[in-house]
Amino acid sequence: MVSKEAGPYQVDTPLPKEIGSITAARGIARRVLTECGYQGHHEDVLLVVSELVTNALVHGDGPPSLRMRGSASKVRIEVSDEGERLPEPREPGPANGWGLHVVRLLSTGWGISPRDGGKVVWCELAARLAPLQAAPRES
Repeated sequence: MVSKEAGPYQVDTPLPKEIGSITAARGIARRVLTECGYQGHHEDVLLVVSELVTNALVHGDGPPSLRMRGSASKVRIEVSDEGERLPEPREPGPANGWGLHVVRLLSTGWGISPRDGGKVVWCELAARLAPLQAAPRES
């Protein structure tokens, strides 16, 4: 069992340039979320991981790499590849896909960082804890 006090956790792993990497990346993400005790919506993180890895496989060059850092309140996801062409957000829809649009909607921040020999697409998600409910007034 993971304690509520779970601290920062990090994983950095290369993925093969094959469609099965999406499933592998989701498995890695599940482990990170459990190990760091992330209190946010796990399904949101898994969807973002799927979208970023898919984009790297379809539009990037070379095998992608997944890096995740997490704590109980925040998760950072970075997917890198060897392609120098930076992703361009497009109007979401059936013809263009939903990838970066979904990432933008679910993330508290995201971006694209060029690096020697490629690029990194990153995003951060924060646990949105429910606000405290006021006690009902007695009449």
